[in-house]
Parts: sequence; C-alpha cells; structure tokens
Amino acid sequence: MDKELIIRSDSSAVDFALLKDGKLVELHKEKDDSNFAVGDIFIAKVRKAIPGLNAAFVNVGYEKDGFLHYHDLGPQVSTLLKFVKRVSTGKLKDFSLKDFPLEQDIDKDGSIVDAVKSNQSLLVQVVKEPISTKGPRISSELSFAGRYIVLVPFSNRISISQKIDSKDEKERLKRLVKSIKPKGFGVIVRTVAEGKKVAELDKDLQNLMGRWTAMCKKLYKAHHPTKVLGELNRASSILRDIFNDSFTSICTDDEALYTQIKDYVGEFSPAKESIVKLYQSNVPIFEKNGIERQIKTAFGKTVSMSKGAYLVIEHTEAMHVIDVNSGNRSSKAKTQEETALEVNLISASEVARQLRLRDMGGIIVVDFIDMNKAENRKALFNHLRDEMSDDRAKHKILPPTKFGLIQITRQRVRPEMNIKTREENPNGNGGEIEAPIVVINKINADLQKIIKKGHKNVSLTAHPFVAAFLTRGIPSPRSNWFIDHKRWVKILPRDAYTYLEYHFHDKNGEEIL
Repeated sequence: MDKELIIRSDSSAVDFALLKDGKLVELHKEKDDSNFAVGDIFIAKVRKAIPGLNAAFVNVGYEKDGFLHYHDLGPQVSTLLKFVKRVSTGKLKDFSLKDFPLEQDIDKDGSIVDAVKSNQSLLVQVVKEPISTKGPRISSELSFAGRYIVLVPFSNRISISQKIDSKDEKERLKRLVKSIKPKGFGVIVRTVAEGKKVAELDKDLQNLMGRWTAMCKKLYKAHHPTKVLGELNRASSILRDIFNDSFTSICTDDEALYTQIKDYVGEFSPAKESIVKLYQSNVPIFEKNGIERQIKTAFGKTVSMSKGAYLVIEHTEAMHVIDVNSGNRSSKAKTQEETALEVNLISASEVARQLRLRDMGGIIVVDFIDMNKAENRKALFNHLRDEMSDDRAKHKILPPTKFGLIQITRQRVRPEMNIKTREENPNGNGGEIEAPIVVINKINADLQKIIKKGHKNVSLTAHPFVAAFLTRGIPSPRSNWFIDHKRWVKILPRDAYTYLEYHFHDKNGEEIL
C-alpha cells in the first residue's frame, strides 16, 4: 500500500493531503492566524467557577472563554497551581520537579469550587479548538507529545500503548523508560516506539524536557493570558502522528518546508530521507497529483462510488446523517441480499474515508441498505471497523440495528473540513450549480449503466464546451471509453444546451438517459 503526503503552500495557508494508493483520505489546512490549535498551552486566569456545570470558564484570549470541566483538571491540579504561583513570582527557578513535592490528588467526584478560584493563575492546554459559537475546550492536565513518548508533568506513572501486542516488548519499553525518566514526570510510550533503542527514546525525552523548560521560563511575570507554548507547526505534528515506514513519498512545493521536513525525517528515519522531494513545476502540485479533482468530487452533498452506488451526506445541528443508495444497478447473477451486501461493503469503505476526509465529529448515523441475514450484518460491521482502524480520532461504532442503521461517535477536536464544491451558475439564471468536473463523472457512470443494459450504438449530445473536453487530448475521455467498453460513442455539440446539460441517445435517436 502506497502512502503519500502532498503539501501545498501559499501566502496564507498550508494544505496537507494524505493519499493512500492514490486516493485522498485526509485533508488538513493550517492557517497563519490559527492561535488556538490543539496542544497549545496558555497561562491564563480563571474567570468564574460554575458549580451547576462543575466547570470553570477561563480567559485564554479568545472572544469566548475556554471551558474547563472538573474532570479535565487532572488529579494533580493542586500541585500545578502551587508550581505556577511560585514560578510566576520568581521564587522557583528549578523547573526539573525532582525536589518539588506533589500534593494529594483531588477527589474524582469533587466540586470545581473546591479546586479553583476566580482570578487564579493556571496553565491550560487546548484539547478542542473553537467550533461554531463555542470557545476552546481546555485541560489543566498538561502533556507534551513527542515522536515516541508523551511527557506528563506532576506524575510518576509509566503507560505503554495498548496497540503494542507483545507482552515482552511492553516490559522492555517500561524498563527502558524507567531508567531514563526524570522524577516528577510521567511518560506514555507511543505505538511507534516499538522496537526502538533507549538512545532514541532518551533523545525524544530530552527534546520534550527542553520544551517544558522553555515554557516555564516564559511564566515569570507573564501577562495573562499568554500563549507560553505553541504546538509544533502542522507539518511536524502531522509527521509526528502519522509518519511510518509505509510512506513512499512526501512532496512539497515550498523550499522552507522541504528543508524542515527533510531534517525531521532524517532525524527519526534516516533510511526514508530520500522520499522527501521538492516539487518544481508550473503545474500546481495538487493539480498534478489529481487532488483538486478528488476534492471537487468528494466534498459535495452526493458522493459517487464504484458500480453506480452513491452516498448522500446531510448535516444537522445535532448529528450527521449518511444515506447509502445502490443506484441503477443491474446485477442479474446475484440475489437482492448479495447485491445489498456488496453495495454496503463498498459504502462502508467510503464512509470511513469521508469521516477522515471531512473530519466529521459528534454523532454520525449511517443508513445502510437492509439485509436480512445476521452474518451479512456482522460482516458489514467488521468491515467498517477494519476500515476505520487507521482513523486517529477516537471513535466508537455500534452494530447495525434491525433497520440497517449504524451509529458512530467520533471525536471532534477542530472544526469540520468544509469545502464549497458548488459554483455560480454561468447560464445567468442565478443560483449555483455542481462543479463542472463532477458532470464528467456522472457521464461516465451513466454510460456504464447504458452499456450494461445492452445498448450498442450510443450517441451523446452535450454543450460544446463539454463535447470539446470529451473529444480532445491523447488519449481523450472518449478514447478511454472505447478501450474500457469496446464502444465508440458519437459526441454531438448542442449550442442550445446549458453548460452541464447532456443526453444519451440510441441508434434511432431516442433518448436513453
């Protein structure tokens, strides 16, 4: 399986496209004005504690206060408050925590008013970016994520990723981390640390300790609120979280990013340094790799899939709803149950892709085609679970109901990726139309249906612009149709048609579609 990361940079934003076997599976955008990214740490003041919510509102400099729930305080919030007070006033200049006494853990079911007070200085970390009308969700249980480990101040616990199966490897990693872990800090060992040597883990640990020290130095007489530690830039954080040996290419059109990524990959995986390439061409990088076309076809309300099936994706305030449709399929050799299973499996793969691509979070309900057999419903559930196993967002999938509905909850930490795919109507009638690139996919799908029905002499009438697109180039789309279907389609331009209007006709000139 080929994994590629394509990075496009311009003056205001950087776009990251993750491709798996040439298919777009994730799309991220980093804007220069993103001041509240997940992982950012602020020195801030508690505005007000609300007993009824068991939460506090904290002024982090955003138009809406950050929301800090009691369960996000962390068990050692008392120690954190004491540490922040002493460092801010200059009384504590040793940030190593080796001699800093830990306070007693707060009660798991306690009250927010007993833990924090209004106007109190506090270090908080963004765990969920501002979405819609809500301010950022924050936590005072700080963590510093590295490539192999996560450093947790005011803790002595060592945890190993559950995705590491080998008991011996877990014991080995725990033993290594115990030998290098500084006092007063807990460590979470990440999945990618499997098989790594102590020197690699220690290098990562020292880097994180350096970030902790740099943050603490900013606390002395700091203005409130102030960002005291920013998350790594998006390129480094994406590479940190998703990069592994299965990557075959990382390509960017920005020279500064190219150098930065090459250094990062060279540090953690020298054997893979050669896959980092600088793209230099007049053709835009997303255009060259077919990403623009995939964006246009993947972000609309209707998403087409293979064999005529399609999804309809609707968004409401409370949840996302996805409807699976089989389209006009002619499958004489199969029963209705087998056809339903085939369409549902194709759709499950596309649903998993769409959730990652659009970064949809909250409650998602998918209406699959009804299946009578329990083993088929189980096969669908297992397939969807496997397809979503690569999803980094926390999620939970419930088995299909008797009505064919599957309910999914997926963690939402930043606003949903929403790209407008409809364009202004060029016919001058007002309103919007589907992106022209989508009409070519529809023509391809309709032609496939027509040929399956046994029509041989087929002609197509379309607007002159569309007709020209289909007949020009080597090979032209029409030539590809001939290769795929062994049918030559006669294409006739019609000046009277609107831009996206087209019709298929049989040998007698009767309209087919």
